[in-house]
Amino acid sequence: MTFSLHGIPVSKGIAIGKAVLISRAALEVSHYLIEVGKEEVEAQKLLDAFEQVRLELAQLREGLPKDAPQEMAAFLDVHGMILADPALAQKPLKLIRTQRLNAAWALTTELNDLLEQFAEIEDAYLKERANDIRQVAERVLKALHSQKKEGIDDSDFLSPGDIGADAIIVAHDIAPHDMLRFKERAFTGFVTDLGGKTSHTAIVARSMEIPAVVGVRHASEMIRHGDWLVIDGEHGVVVVAPDEQLLSEYRLLQKKAVEETRKLQELKHSRTATADNVAIELLANIELPEDATQAVELGAIGVGLFRSEFLFMDRHQALPDEEKQYQEYRRVVDLMHGLPVNIRTIDVGADKALGAGSDISQTGTSPLGLRAIRWSLTEPEIFLTQLRAILRASAYGQARIMIPMLAHVREIDETLRLIEKAKQQLHQRGQAFNPNIQVGAMIEIPAAALVLPLFINRFDFLSIGTNDLIQYTLAIDRADHAVAHLYDPYHPAILNLLFNIIDQAKRANIPVAVCGEMAGDPAMTKLLLGLGLTDFSMHFSQLLLVKREILKADVSLLRKRIPAVLQAIEPEEQAQALERLLS
Repeated sequence: MTFSLHGIPVSKGIAIGKAVLISRAALEVSHYLIEVGKEEVEAQKLLDAFEQVRLELAQLREGLPKDAPQEMAAFLDVHGMILADPALAQKPLKLIRTQRLNAAWALTTELNDLLEQFAEIEDAYLKERANDIRQVAERVLKALHSQKKEGIDDSDFLSPGDIGADAIIVAHDIAPHDMLRFKERAFTGFVTDLGGKTSHTAIVARSMEIPAVVGVRHASEMIRHGDWLVIDGEHGVVVVAPDEQLLSEYRLLQKKAVEETRKLQELKHSRTATADNVAIELLANIELPEDATQAVELGAIGVGLFRSEFLFMDRHQALPDEEKQYQEYRRVVDLMHGLPVNIRTIDVGADKALGAGSDISQTGTSPLGLRAIRWSLTEPEIFLTQLRAILRASAYGQARIMIPMLAHVREIDETLRLIEKAKQQLHQRGQAFNPNIQVGAMIEIPAAALVLPLFINRFDFLSIGTNDLIQYTLAIDRADHAVAHLYDPYHPAILNLLFNIIDQAKRANIPVAVCGEMAGDPAMTKLLLGLGLTDFSMHFSQLLLVKREILKADVSLLRKRIPAVLQAIEPEEQAQALERLLS
């Protein structure tokens, strides 16, 4: 019987094949009390399992093929650091020694506590990092039980040859170190129960240009081995047991998609301008220094957002020192070959996890709490360390400083004062930096948008973080599934805010970009052009799709039609105005 499942589209394209079902990495372990006097023997079993997994990860890291996605090495390093964190084993060992829980029971008890803490984090990217901890713990459980419960192994699923067709992997979740083995097989797509747009499966699938749909709840329970599947990576649809007519239709779409991808590649290094010759700048959002290489290859003319908090996460030692940060920032600057690199200062705080080795207090989980620049200003020494590292990198290219989540003039003034202090400290050391480094502000709080002249008068450039701007304007917690359907980028209030920000910045002749998800959505490209946007920053995988829309757009016509969109309040009226705009 044919039926469809729906999830989150994370890597576009059409995949057709038979299901290769990977057994769920079950956390259902035996629960029993060990004998009195056997506590240390059980504790050693857990420590031995940690050591076994450490060796496995080290071997995978050393054996990375040259054509492996660049993100893979970083993911393996993250898992290695999680594993090496003494805190992960500390509580389970205590439970073994004091309550005589068996090792697997003790480890899953700690894991459940950690996952509950991560569930309260509001940031979508950091929320996904809970999967890293779970995957590491499951690998340790596998070692404890000497069973193939997690990971990819020939006994876990049928090989593509066994089922006689290109295979589509269906799993509850996929660890990044297991993704490596997929490159050696004829897999053409991925479907997972868990995951989001920033999950490792999503990131690696995009880097491998393989269609993928994640967050398809219960897919691994509803799909059987050998079922014919179609993945529509554009719309997040998985068709199970399609009939011949559907297969024929999707094969035709697949053929067209391949041709479109080939044509897109031809756009890589052509000039980015609209049909009426308005020049547009396309920049990339990156999370890893290695992402810069792909961004340049796809035609990005700079990095609009480098999320520096990646350097501060999942560490078993102290927070990265100045030298470590400097080396990473310089690496991005070098890879961009003189193009601008906007390094956002750490967007972390009470609601986001720092490295395990940090002794910095982290309490509270409210999305309205201590985070981003608010947190940095409460930890001036950590902030100064980061500022010095960015400044040192600026001696080798166009590194620029971008400050997140500003709202108050006192925050602005204190931030600028600390930047000057960091410059003075480097000058006293005799270390090189660009004394005229550009400093920008992210506009992501409605208060900032409403007092924009404060920012225009004090900063060299602006970047609109639409994800948070929408969240705070509509009072929607993005991480709360109960209200997620109310998160609406087309809300009239959002569109008018965007127009006013862009218009005021343009009138003041200050560069303004959008670096939120709206910028990378081809369906919104013409709308943003109509609002006056000329600088787009997005995940590099979206660059050519957005560029194609730009090349077809007539800005003069779009701007004539935008007032009707902004004035429309009623849903039906707005829908008609948007239809006229995009027609």
